Amino acid sequence: DDTPWDGGTFKLTLQFTEDYPNKPPTVRFVSRMFHPNIYADGSICLDILQNQWSPIYDVAAILTSIQSLLCDPNPNSPANSEAARMFSENKREYNRRVREIVEQSWTAD
Repeated sequence: DDTPWDGGTFKLTLQFTEDYPNKPPTVRFVSRMFHPNIYADGSICLDILQNQWSPIYDVAAILTSIQSLLCDPNPNSPANSEAARMFSENKREYNRRVREIVEQSWTAD
């Protein structure tokens, strides 16, 4: 894919409760992120992790959905209003900020 996220390596935590698979795991980015649908604490605004969860989703489906969200943000449901505004109004600057995050991901622990 030709996205500004290409080549990035990002760490996530997935916490499963006894209620899994009836309830979704808690998923957070540990890596620093700049994205309209990712909160400052790393939690992700993604429907399948909230009200659209189904027990048929497995870890692969969760990760695929997150990967899709990175490339195709939903600026109408912003968790990071600065990133959402930049994505909508100044895509070039948004892409530059994302590339910075990607480059930092190469050297992060």
